[in-house]
Amino acid sequence: MELLASSLGGDVGLKVLLSPLASNVVARTACCAVGVGLPVYSTFKAIEKKDQNEQEKWLVYWAVYGSFSVAEIFSDKILAWVPFYYHVKLAFLVWLQLPPNYGARQIYANYLRKFMVKHQARIDKILTLLSNEINKFIKSHKTEIDFFRAMAHKCAITAKEIVSDSTTSNQSVHRNSSAPQIAELSDSETDH
Repeated sequence: MELLASSLGGDVGLKVLLSPLASNVVARTACCAVGVGLPVYSTFKAIEKKDQNEQEKWLVYWAVYGSFSVAEIFSDKILAWVPFYYHVKLAFLVWLQLPPNYGARQIYANYLRKFMVKHQARIDKILTLLSNEINKFIKSHKTEIDFFRAMAHKCAITAKEIVSDSTTSNQSVHRNSSAPQIAELSDSETDH
């Protein structure tokens, strides 16, 4: 009977994983957890330990992951229709992180670094131009930005007060509603 139950559970799990709708949901969630969640925590640990090798490993990962994400922005709508795309993406993200070769290091050394070195001057010009344009925009719209910042601050304070008031009123309502029950319990106990 145990053999039947274990194979039945495996069949159900496999069907859920491979069914088109559930499969993409599970695989996309796993991609997010494996591609971002785990690396964020590992990066945090590397920074806190001040381990230069781990920091370099995760910097390389983030450079490759960021490049992959930019490429995916342009191709995701097409690739999402490819069967098992998110499963392949999940396997790719795992491969990027797995020792001993760390796929991210291989992609960085063989492709990304060469591309960046070749186009570094052009990229620097574009980023400088973009930075200057952003600074001009911020300076020319300073009053609007300050207004929205003040409004956001007021909204946050108001929301905090509303939550605080509702929490306080809920606690007092809960205390008041439990008081008669306690009195009823004590009256019924004295009757017996």
